[in-house]
Amino acid sequence: MSRRGLIEYRLTWARSYLKGMGLLDNSRRVWSTTDLGRSCTAADIPALYASYTSQLREAQRQKRAAHAGEDPSEPLGEHDVDVSSPWKEQLISTLLEMSPEQFERLARRLLREAGFVSATVTGKAGDGVIDGIGVYRLSLLSFPIFFQCKRYRGSVGAGAVRDFRGAMSGRGDKGLLITTGTYTADATREATRDGAPPIDLIDGDQLCDLLRQYELGVRCTVREIEDVVVDSAFFVEL
Repeated sequence: MSRRGLIEYRLTWARSYLKGMGLLDNSRRVWSTTDLGRSCTAADIPALYASYTSQLREAQRQKRAAHAGEDPSEPLGEHDVDVSSPWKEQLISTLLEMSPEQFERLARRLLREAGFVSATVTGKAGDGVIDGIGVYRLSLLSFPIFFQCKRYRGSVGAGAVRDFRGAMSGRGDKGLLITTGTYTADATREATRDGAPPIDLIDGDQLCDLLRQYELGVRCTVREIEDVVVDSAFFVEL
């Protein structure tokens, strides 16, 4: 993303969130500050932000549940993307712009950074839903692990997990499914179904955290903030 594109993205994100928090409003072309926006203080912002992001998560859950035919009352699952992190939104958007081949190479690089002794993108016709294979070494033992990459905006269902497991049949019993999206509750249950080879799942939220952890296209800068407090009693006691 260009520098100009990054600035425009951040401005768009900021306006969207400020509107959702009730601090801005807009017509087709003009943005204006609301009464709440003019009267609120810095101390009010955290509560407004928390309330709005909670609404976003609930709306995302309702939309996903309706799409997957799930119970909308089911609580937010462990594989749901944290929409309250703007850097993750930007990173997911960037990943979705990659070609399938680029995303597969990123997955290979991530596995190597995570400790795999080797990782190869197969790129062969007839491999079906298998995109590559890695070898993970634990002490004296090595395990071949097949992986599949899915650049999804939405949710990966149980069918995709079953297809992946079927492609592994007779070739290995350890699999890793990586997506930029989320997994439905059915997909999560299918991945750990009794009597079937388990499939490990990495969703978009976890993928962002891993790319940050291994600094693959993500830099984290720690900034120190100095709080200065005047001790009036000190001067009085002199």
